[in-house]
Amino acid sequence: MDWEGRRKSDNVEDERGTEFSGGAGSGGGGGMLNLLPMAVKFLGFKGTVVAAVLVGIFALMTGNLGSVLSVLGLHQPAQVSKKAGPVRQNAAEEKQVDFVKVILADTEDTWQELLSKKGKTYEKPRLVLFRNAVQSACGFAESATGPFYCPGDRKVYLDFSFFDELAHRFKAPGDFAQAYVIAHEIGHHVQTLLGISGKVQTARRQMSKTDSNKLLVKLELQADCFAGVWAYHADSQRKMLEAGDVEEGLAAASAVGDDTLQRQAQGRVVPDSFTHGSAAQRTQWFKTGLESGDMDKCNTFAN
Repeated sequence: MDWEGRRKSDNVEDERGTEFSGGAGSGGGGGMLNLLPMAVKFLGFKGTVVAAVLVGIFALMTGNLGSVLSVLGLHQPAQVSKKAGPVRQNAAEEKQVDFVKVILADTEDTWQELLSKKGKTYEKPRLVLFRNAVQSACGFAESATGPFYCPGDRKVYLDFSFFDELAHRFKAPGDFAQAYVIAHEIGHHVQTLLGISGKVQTARRQMSKTDSNKLLVKLELQADCFAGVWAYHADSQRKMLEAGDVEEGLAAASAVGDDTLQRQAQGRVVPDSFTHGSAAQRTQWFKTGLESGDMDKCNTFAN
């Protein structure tokens, strides 16, 4: 991607020097790793290694940590301790921070323009960088949760370790793959502003687990489509994409498909437990947004 030297967003909070830990009543830490046994019970599988992957199926790039906790029937810790300290980083991490700020700024420009055309105001979200664990308005989360958006405080949360996971574990390297991750979470912010997320959560409370999951998949696929819409405008208006970038984004979307993750974890696929969509669905909707640049084409709920 051609991103260096471009505008950087001021809406980034750096919590990488802060240590968070679950307090009393949290069940010993309270993060997603501590909740693995319940995730296993919910899906009917055994083993902590498998459970770690399954939590990824639920939480990986989810736009709503609260939704993940709700799906698993989990509770947040009663108390969380916080110890602030200085942010220590090497040159590579410093460059990653610049990259995140540029991508966030570009999503701001894109969605501000697109929503203004619909007579709506784009309220810029904050993006929080953290290491290992963090406290959000949606609860206490560890890095295993993956990047997420919390509608309670309208912030995106990101641990850079996920980018390493994306490149090495999920075989989806590249800066545009990373940009796709950020744009997907921003897509959930757009859904919150438009009232879509709220309607989905209300509807899910009256559904069976299977139907609830299906509706959650539609929400996630729309966020993928919105990520594609951003990429279209980043390229057509600001020429940010370079050769190979589209392939990187599609590879990332495919790598985090529920079927891909389940097949890696257990060798079989359970569609009723999908919460984000299959690899084919995720790439299809990302391409829909990328090729059209039209958010109106992202009505995943019509299918």
